[in-house]
Amino acid sequence: MYYPMKLQAPLKDYIWGGTKLKTDYGKQTDLEKVSESWELACHKDGQSVIVNGEAAGQTLEDWLKTQVKSVLGTRGARFPYFPLLIKLIDAKDNLSVQVHPDNDYAMRAEGEYGKTEMWYIVECEPGASLLYGFKQKISKEEFAQRIADNTLLEVCNRVPVHKGDVFFIPSGTLHAIGKGIVICEIQQNSNTTYRIYDYGRVGKDGKPRELHVEKAKDVTRLEPPTRSAKPLATLDIFADADAELLATCEYFTTYHFHLHGEVKLTAGMGSFQSITVTEGSLGLAAEHGTVELSKGETVFLPAGLGDYTVQGEAEFLISEV
Repeated sequence: MYYPMKLQAPLKDYIWGGTKLKTDYGKQTDLEKVSESWELACHKDGQSVIVNGEAAGQTLEDWLKTQVKSVLGTRGARFPYFPLLIKLIDAKDNLSVQVHPDNDYAMRAEGEYGKTEMWYIVECEPGASLLYGFKQKISKEEFAQRIADNTLLEVCNRVPVHKGDVFFIPSGTLHAIGKGIVICEIQQNSNTTYRIYDYGRVGKDGKPRELHVEKAKDVTRLEPPTRSAKPLATLDIFADADAELLATCEYFTTYHFHLHGEVKLTAGMGSFQSITVTEGSLGLAAEHGTVELSKGETVFLPAGLGDYTVQGEAEFLISEV
C-alpha cells in the first residue's frame, strides 16, 4: 500500500551557510548553522528518513529496496540509481566558483554520475547576485591563465536575482550561488563538485579548502549560458493555484505552485513525485493517507499513488523524472 511519505532531511553545516533553515524553515538541529537541507536524498553522503506511516524510521533508500522498481515509475525505472537529489540551500556567504562534470567524465573519475541541476530562487536579499557561466566565450588558455592569476571573476557572468527566478545549469556550466540567497536545488543524484576558486577561504581545519582546477579545466564549458532566468511556461489550468513549469530535461521536471485553495493532482505510473513547501502550509490527502506540510518540509509520493488533493495557502515545488 503506497501512501504520502513525509521525510526528515539530513543537514549540512558548510562554512558559507546561515541559520535561516533553522529559524525560518523549521529544521531542528544542534548545528550552529545549516547550509543545506537534503530534502529528498538517497545518497551515501546523506539519507532522507521516512517519519510517518508503516515505514516510519526507515531511510527512503532502504524502503525502496523492498519495493518493485515500478515504485519509481516507468521513467524513474530507467535509471540504475535513485535519480534525484533535492536541497534547500541557505547561502549567508558566497559559495565557491565551481563546476560539475557530465555522466561520462564523472563515472570515469569519481565512480558516480555527473550533475545537471536547476535552482529556484526561494528568497534573496536586495542586491543579491550569482555567477552563471561566462560573459563571453573564452579560450582554454585564457581560462587557465585567469585561474592562475586570480582574475577569473572578471570574465564570469554575474546575474542579479529575484524571488521566483529559475537557473538551469547543465553539467559543465561554471556557477556560484551568491550571499544572501535561499534556493531550492533540483539535481541529479550526485555530490561531485569541482571547486575552481574559493576566495582564499580556509576550512574547519584551518587549511585552504581543496581546489580541483585540473578537473575543472577538463569539463568547463567556456561560454555564456543560453537560457533566461524565467520559468518555461505558465500553466493556466487551476482555479485555486497559479502554476508554472520551471524546467524540464532528461533528468527531471519541476513545477512551482502558488496555492490559494484546493487543487486535485495525480501521481501516475510515469514517475514518483516530490513536493517541497517553500512558503505557508498545506494539507495533502490521498486514498491511503494524509499529511500536513509546513514551510521547509517535503513529502515523497510513490509512482502509482494515484489522485491526491492539496489544500491551503502555500507555495511549493513538485519534482518528478
